[in-house]
Amino acid sequence: MTRITRIALTAIAMGAAAGPVLAQPAASPDPGHTAWMLTATALVLLMTLPGLALFYAGLVRLKNVLSVMTHCMAIACLASVIWLLGGYSLAFSGDGPLIGDLGRFGLLHVDRTTLKGLIPENLFFMFQMTFAIITPALIVGAFVERIRFGAVLLFSGLWLLVVYAPVCHWVWGGGWLMGRHVMDYAGGLVVHATAGVSALVLAWRLGPRDGFPRDLSPPHNPGMTMMGAAMLWVGWYGFNAGSALAANGDAAAALMSTHLSAATAGLVWALIEWRRFKRASMVGLVTGVVAGLATVTPASGFVGPLGGVVLGAAGSFVCYHAVEWVKHKLKVDDSLDVFAVHGVGGILGTLLVAVLASPLFGGIGYAPGTGMADQALTQGLGVVIVMAWSGVATLVLAIVVQRMVGLRARDEAIDDGLDVSSHGERAWNP
Repeated sequence: MTRITRIALTAIAMGAAAGPVLAQPAASPDPGHTAWMLTATALVLLMTLPGLALFYAGLVRLKNVLSVMTHCMAIACLASVIWLLGGYSLAFSGDGPLIGDLGRFGLLHVDRTTLKGLIPENLFFMFQMTFAIITPALIVGAFVERIRFGAVLLFSGLWLLVVYAPVCHWVWGGGWLMGRHVMDYAGGLVVHATAGVSALVLAWRLGPRDGFPRDLSPPHNPGMTMMGAAMLWVGWYGFNAGSALAANGDAAAALMSTHLSAATAGLVWALIEWRRFKRASMVGLVTGVVAGLATVTPASGFVGPLGGVVLGAAGSFVCYHAVEWVKHKLKVDDSLDVFAVHGVGGILGTLLVAVLASPLFGGIGYAPGTGMADQALTQGLGVVIVMAWSGVATLVLAIVVQRMVGLRARDEAIDDGLDVSSHGERAWNP
């Protein structure tokens, strides 16, 4: 039921249909699938650069705009190198149940003819790299305006190897959850649950911004946030539809459910605000869209169009209330609502896919020998284990980073703004 499994079965079926021959030509990538995956890879990178950077930068105070953009850019650079030097191999090489091996270290044994399913493996490597970039970049939203730049780099690098790579292997790389047929089409567990839970733990460990939760300045540029959200929405087509690893009906279905979930979620969030405040804010509208995108991600290729609508409505409603719960009940300054939107949305979608994947609701069904109840147990197990691993590992990493380079920026640096104190620049100069 996972992406690699579907591609492998397709390749086997195509070989069987060809019949026995005396000599088989060397396998070659499918041009159509390859072209689509090249496009999808670019779309997913667009989500981080500049989509997420703009989305987050518009929500912070003017004196911290450049720091948020720098965090996203630096993580993209760092994650790319780490992915080559070990992250990809630990996630997708080897058949151990918990972690991969170093057989793909540096892609030393991968050339231009090496395939992963029906596409070149170096393209598969790049597509997965864009996921490894955006996942730690999502966590940036939890610690804006008060963290040391060195801590961002050290934590993000360690987190990729300790949290992201193992979970990616469990779900997509041949690990134990893949063996149990967990359904995570594009990252409800691998991306959103890991980043969301880690963001909550790190924000708690870091401590709140001054004035939290009542006396904080409003977003300095909601228009910038809207532009970032629009890029995220478009890029999410590559994120979810690209996870089919082919240009086929699965990709088209994933794209459709993704769009419908986002559209529904935006409307539901705006409706909630209108009923409560008699107005609907632009920031609320785009936050709802992102909540819908996060919620549909694990289910996107497994559900029908109505499933996308249900996921969008449920995700928007639950995430809206999760925002208030985190800030006012837990009293954690998850500054840009990473856990409440991405974490809660991804977890909710991971649980709901067990129901909405049923053919009764237009879904594709379940693995042979399993049904809705079995799938629900598997999905629940995956959520609990991934949340526990992400939370505990993040707490340990935060302690390590704090002792090595420090975690929270000095009070004077926070007052001056991280743009000047950490980078010696301003987003805008008079």
